[in-house]
Amino acid sequence: MSDLVQSEQISRAEGSATNQPARKMGLATMMAICIGLVIVQGAMISATQGIGIGGMAFIAAMFAAFILAQFNAMSFAELSLMFPQEGTLATYTQKAIGHFPAIVSVFSGYVVVAVLALPVEMFLVDAMLGELLPGVFPAKVVPLAILGVLMVTNLIGADVFAKVQNLLAFILVSALIIVGLAAITGVSEPHPTLTQSVDWSFGGVLDGSFIGLIALAMWMMVGVEFICPMVNEVEQPRKNIPRAMHLSLVMIFAIFLAFAYGASLYLNVDTLVESPIPYLDYVSAVFGQSGLMIATIMALAATCSTINTILASVPRMLHGMAMQKQAFPQLKAQNRYNAPWVGIVMMAVCTAIPFMLVDIDSLIVLVIAATTSWLLAYIVAHIDVLVLRRRLPNQERPYRTPFFPLPQIIGIIAMGYVALNNSPSPEMTQMVYSIAGGILAVISLIGAVWVKFYMKRGLFTPDMD
Repeated sequence: MSDLVQSEQISRAEGSATNQPARKMGLATMMAICIGLVIVQGAMISATQGIGIGGMAFIAAMFAAFILAQFNAMSFAELSLMFPQEGTLATYTQKAIGHFPAIVSVFSGYVVVAVLALPVEMFLVDAMLGELLPGVFPAKVVPLAILGVLMVTNLIGADVFAKVQNLLAFILVSALIIVGLAAITGVSEPHPTLTQSVDWSFGGVLDGSFIGLIALAMWMMVGVEFICPMVNEVEQPRKNIPRAMHLSLVMIFAIFLAFAYGASLYLNVDTLVESPIPYLDYVSAVFGQSGLMIATIMALAATCSTINTILASVPRMLHGMAMQKQAFPQLKAQNRYNAPWVGIVMMAVCTAIPFMLVDIDSLIVLVIAATTSWLLAYIVAHIDVLVLRRRLPNQERPYRTPFFPLPQIIGIIAMGYVALNNSPSPEMTQMVYSIAGGILAVISLIGAVWVKFYMKRGLFTPDMD
């Protein structure tokens, strides 16, 4: 899938030609970035649990989540091509509603989520390796080694990052497609007779109860906008950024649809819903004794792909913010490969610390709480589009949202609904929202002080510089 090609820098992109990499990432690499961030172990667990809970109702919820994710992609495509800079959401929000919401939305919606979510993926892959090769590797050593290697490949630059990402995405997508097709066809192991099979009636669709499952399905569709911070490192961004996000979502939806339906043919509802790692039970049921190895390969590819994408994208967000004085000036530093090395090292270290010090059960609660802020970031992006359409009606827009403003209005309402239904169980709701509120409060306080006293700007004053 290596498709890096020569390309001219788009005329509106910031920075001189000497600061841009000589080679640009093509559409396949861009899709690998989108897919590699979305298809994580948590999403695979959501797919198997969701199909067990809702059956046909969950399929309807997946389709609704797919439409909402397309709306999110539309807003990010319009914004990123209006302002093709590394700061991504911070850049757009600064110009629409001010520096304060720009800082809060990026740090709470991306930086904190990444720092808490990556250790969970690392814990899961460590557990899988422990099952496959018991006693071979000391605990936590392999995930930390993966983190270190991928930090180095990202420091070497976008060229190496793209080659690694292409390989990881190819392995991950191939494994998921093989599992789904093998499960649907029964080519490896015959379909068992299930005592508690998934409900395939349309009752949950017709009575509207599928709406309650959209929050769970949404986690299989978020993250394609991570391509946007790399706008200056991709080939023909005006055409390929929207195409990469939209096509990736189509592929992700099709892959998860086959994956989830296949799971329903091999596992009882109790196993789908209650197993701590249901995709491991699923793959083992489909492939027998070799299932553990296949599941471990899937876990490794998903974790490596996610780490690789976050180490490429989030430091570029922070670099763009530092250029606007929205983050520490040290984050502006780039090495001779034009990689934002301070941000890359910082994200790797901040990921390693909770992985070493906190157990997975505590982290999962923190991740669920933090992801509420991720949904807030989508709401902010939709608001940015609405505000900038009014404030800058004559601004060049290489991509314009179809059916504006319906995708933005529906997206804001839907993301608010998903955020309010983000807790996986009623007893966890208070804890989740207390933590989410605490994270937002701390970041908001720091952001307000930073904007008011360091940047000396109004909190909600748009800055068009």
